[in-house]
Amino acid sequence: MTRRKLEATRACVCVLLVMALAGCGRAPVGRSAFVDHNPLPPDTMTARMDEPGEHGGRFVVGATSSPKTLNALIANEQNSNDVCNLLYDSLTGTDNTTQEDIPALAKSWKWSSDGCTVTFQLRRGARFSDGHPITAEDVKFSFDVATDDSLPTVGKDGLSYVDPATGRHAKFRFEVLDSLRFSVTSPKPYAMMLSSVGAVRILPKHVLESAWKSGRFVSAYGIGTPPAQLVTSGAWRLSEFVTDQKVVLERNPWWYGVDARGRRLPYLDQVVFVIARDQNVAAMKFHAGELDGLDNVRPEDYRGYEQAREREQYTFYDIGPSLNTNFLWFNLNLAGSDTAGVRAGQPLVGPVKFAWFDNPVFRRAVSMAIDRDALIRGPFRGYAIKNWQLLTRGSRVWNDTTVTGDDYDPAGARRLLAGLGWRDRNGDGVIEDAKGNPVRFSMMTNADNTVRMDMLTLIVDDLAKIGIRVTPAPLEMSALLGHTRSDLRYDACLLGLGSASPADPGMYPNVIKSSGLTHYWRSRQPVPSTPEEARMDALFERNVYTADLQVRHRTYHDIAALMNQQAWFVWLPTQLMRLPVRARFGNVHPTPIPNRILWNADRVFVRRTAGAN
Repeated sequence: MTRRKLEATRACVCVLLVMALAGCGRAPVGRSAFVDHNPLPPDTMTARMDEPGEHGGRFVVGATSSPKTLNALIANEQNSNDVCNLLYDSLTGTDNTTQEDIPALAKSWKWSSDGCTVTFQLRRGARFSDGHPITAEDVKFSFDVATDDSLPTVGKDGLSYVDPATGRHAKFRFEVLDSLRFSVTSPKPYAMMLSSVGAVRILPKHVLESAWKSGRFVSAYGIGTPPAQLVTSGAWRLSEFVTDQKVVLERNPWWYGVDARGRRLPYLDQVVFVIARDQNVAAMKFHAGELDGLDNVRPEDYRGYEQAREREQYTFYDIGPSLNTNFLWFNLNLAGSDTAGVRAGQPLVGPVKFAWFDNPVFRRAVSMAIDRDALIRGPFRGYAIKNWQLLTRGSRVWNDTTVTGDDYDPAGARRLLAGLGWRDRNGDGVIEDAKGNPVRFSMMTNADNTVRMDMLTLIVDDLAKIGIRVTPAPLEMSALLGHTRSDLRYDACLLGLGSASPADPGMYPNVIKSSGLTHYWRSRQPVPSTPEEARMDALFERNVYTADLQVRHRTYHDIAALMNQQAWFVWLPTQLMRLPVRARFGNVHPTPIPNRILWNADRVFVRRTAGAN
């Protein structure tokens, strides 16, 4: 055989080997021959980490639902946020292990003497994933969009002031001082300034300004956007998106982060979100070696993970109480305009159900009918604790152990309902209200979450014992969100909230304030609809517009107590979190704050001594 033929034969064998590996269920973990083709910016950011790593490899994480958007200023559910938080950076970030505000796109900041203005110094040489410079104009564009009242953006409530006396909203002032300096001014000293600024992801003005001005911003950067057209500011850019199958992110070659040796981050070539249709499939994929980590594990599976961790070579992290909450609520939303047989200003659930749902005595009776200890023993397999507030025991700083709600007391629930004149008049097991209407309604939850499905089954039984008939209505998450955030056509819902970062009451304006999008029971109120709603708005403003930590803790206590008195949310147990991650990865630090595993994905790496699974 000639030398040329031998070389050709070897090349063919190499191609066949690569093809075989690519078709294999388990991805190769070998490292790439990374070459940094772009100059580092003058103002790099040195990432804090346990140990310097090596470039190459990928991390595959499981998810049970596809992102609904890749637009970081519109994203308002966990699957979209998990991806967007890796694609886009903000001026400031949060170290999830310490809960400290840290520099990101802004290398530093300076406060004015009155504590109302903060001026951010951007990093020289920072660039978007297309190589375009990131300037203060991009920052101002992002803040202008985030506070646009015509858009369903998620950051606006944290960047405006509501005068308690008049109810008037006043946006903060945003100014470009020069190409690398940007300032934000609030009317009063604002405790959440850095965190609220950090909640605004920086988007490219040169790509998205025309969509904003033409009224197309909500649909911009949708899941159908070609990867080459999705320009990002974070450590990652989009490589591939296949709905309900996978989202593949690759290294942003222009990112400004480096390790202690001055080498550009991220270390990994790719982060891959593999979409499993439910938690059963996600668990099967992990144990088959197809996933490197799972961000959401059911308590019923904990024992199996504990038993298999040495054999399958992973660490099963115990990260304590989740910062995510579970609760149910009743729909008190009114029609904004004449629609589907409902006149503007009338309740979307109809007058009969609205009269039930609007009564805090009814809501408290529902809370008292639910056996939370049974929920902990059953769906949570003992790996949960009771929770009565937005900030669970996972928040050591803010959880208030003096706050409690209406716990299991079915006899007390019956007494409350009897006091309303509700009783079972015809002996069919269902109580009627004072006007003779049988108390029946439906309750949604997301069908892919088996813990919530199991909770709903037990809650249906609990409520039946006090004469309330509930019809379970499990839905795919996108359909459920369509009802809770768009058409508002539903009776009740069992869901929850992911944690804000940092875990601070000031990061929940969307939930606490009556104008908030996730103030689910009656969202986006132009003005508070009840004195209790107005009081909660005022408490929130007092909580965030002070530097006095004692005042902040006192007002948070009052907010949590008021929410329980009114039972706007009927609180359910919070899970004790355990998460599996393959042992071959370094710089892994799971925390209760989502994204629990990949919050520091830019510095995670594949250990050199580890073999493939």
